[in-house]
Amino acid sequence: MKQFTIPNIYRSSLISAIKNKRKQDDKLKKDYTPTLLDFGQLQIYLARHFGFCYGVENAIEIAFKTIDENPSKRIFLLSEMIHNPQVNADLQDRGVQFLQDTYGKQLIDFETITIEDIVLIPAFGTTLNIEALLNEKGIATEKYNTTCPFVEKVWNRSEQIAKKGYSIVIHGKPKHEETRATFSHAAQNSPSIIVNDMKEAIELAKYITGEKEAQSFADEFKGRFSEGFNITKDLQRFGVVNQTTQLASDTQAISDYLKQVVKTHYQLTESTIGERFADTRDTLCYATNDNQTAVSGLLETEADLALVIGGYNSSNTSHLVELCEKKLPTYFIDSAERIADRNTIKHCNWITKEQSITNQFLPNSEVVKVLITSGASCPDALVEEVIRKLAGFYQADNLIDMLLTEFE
Repeated sequence: MKQFTIPNIYRSSLISAIKNKRKQDDKLKKDYTPTLLDFGQLQIYLARHFGFCYGVENAIEIAFKTIDENPSKRIFLLSEMIHNPQVNADLQDRGVQFLQDTYGKQLIDFETITIEDIVLIPAFGTTLNIEALLNEKGIATEKYNTTCPFVEKVWNRSEQIAKKGYSIVIHGKPKHEETRATFSHAAQNSPSIIVNDMKEAIELAKYITGEKEAQSFADEFKGRFSEGFNITKDLQRFGVVNQTTQLASDTQAISDYLKQVVKTHYQLTESTIGERFADTRDTLCYATNDNQTAVSGLLETEADLALVIGGYNSSNTSHLVELCEKKLPTYFIDSAERIADRNTIKHCNWITKEQSITNQFLPNSEVVKVLITSGASCPDALVEEVIRKLAGFYQADNLIDMLLTEFE
């Protein structure tokens, strides 16, 4: 896989050594057991896969290269490059300005943009309308487009099945940048609709079976479907694609559920289901899959608590928290600074985004076991900072350099 050039401030010699050693020992990525960092009284277990994915490193490389090569130009980002506060703050410190916030609210009017300016498209992609608006201004969007290749893969797959007469059901968070972009691209080619979760998928299925009257559809799914969407005919043939940062298991469950509904309703067999339902399993993101599967492997280890590191508005990171907290106390933090001392941690609720403080989060045990993972937009450097912070509470931070030699 391609190696990217990203600022050293995001790298960690410890984490890089661990990842390289695991990659050498497990080239086929079959082993999802965690890596143990033994500090004596403190034992830290690192997930097999975590941190920056291909799409994130690609976006960061393009962004910083653009800044270095254009010192005299104004550089804008359509919205956050990725959902990590440190990376976005670093870009702003280098002079980059954000045109919109993460929900699409305008921060700087597009009218102020000129042909002399550079506009970076973030890793999530953008809508066709915004892309057209920028192109009309003479902005070379294709040159500064950091859209993740795996997001584009979802768009391409949507277009492929649309050409075969299928409508598109998108599993995604309606307000998320990536979902908005994917919906825009899908709706250009085929009737499209967004479902947020299994609950909404179940309600949508009732229109397929006729259990619900068609006239209630527009209100129930307001703002979630393409112009001219006809609920009485546009779900007779469809496929399910995803926002790549959703739980892969949730997308698969929604797809399997709707497939079974179609199969039963139209009395189809496994060999004839393709007449009504498109196979889109290839749209699930490998990095999302790997990180989530690694957490499942991580959770097989008995531990006292889990720490998940990443931006609070990061969808993929939130889902890692969701998985962990089903089994043990889990704290969602965006930096080592959230750990004030051995007793106090300030953490975020992945659902409400409210922050709270927990005291005595580290147990007074003979051996304390902590599971750690991070989101796809979290720099490895932040993970090392958290490890060093915890190790320091047990007077064991001096062992980190010794551990480093074990993995090199």
